[in-house]
Amino acid sequence: MFNLNFYKRYIKTLNKTSSQINLKKIDHATNIILKAIEDKKNIFIAGNGGSAAVANHMLCDFNKGIKLSSKKKLIPKFISLSNSIEQITAISNDVSFKEIFKFQLENYLENDDIVILMSCSGTSKNIVKTLNYLENKKCKIIFFTGFQKKMPKKKIDVYINLKCKNYGITEDLFSTILHLISQGIRSKFTKKNEIL
Repeated sequence: MFNLNFYKRYIKTLNKTSSQINLKKIDHATNIILKAIEDKKNIFIAGNGGSAAVANHMLCDFNKGIKLSSKKKLIPKFISLSNSIEQITAISNDVSFKEIFKFQLENYLENDDIVILMSCSGTSKNIVKTLNYLENKKCKIIFFTGFQKKMPKKKIDVYINLKCKNYGITEDLFSTILHLISQGIRSKFTKKNEIL
């Protein structure tokens, strides 16, 4: 059996980090995303590794969950830039791994779309490249990071730094934040306590 104290420390750090999240920022992100859905705008999401898994998972919570809860009054257009291994490997091989998200956005991004980026370190080269590309674009940017040393000097509409160096906890909370947003939107269309 492993040392139970480790599990306790993990849970303690998870709880402490989650309790320090600024809920007003999450509410702001929720309102930005809801408006984009109502206006039929694209919502792009991207991340590497575990954050890529979070991005792909959220297609279900937004595209299916919100659509069903709203009885098709809301039809989200949630797109993961981490979703196609074929496209990602082709761009990596033929262009550069740094370009995997930016290159896709060049094809699809339209005015007033939303781009959600996740990076534990905040310094992933493909995320930084994407932020640079978005600098002069007419879109909203939501950026979640785990332990970035300082906020980038970029146009970011919602920036959440968890200030936690544990990748597992950071990715747990990226997922939690996005679940809060998706279920927050769904709760507007469901009976009291139906979701919680």
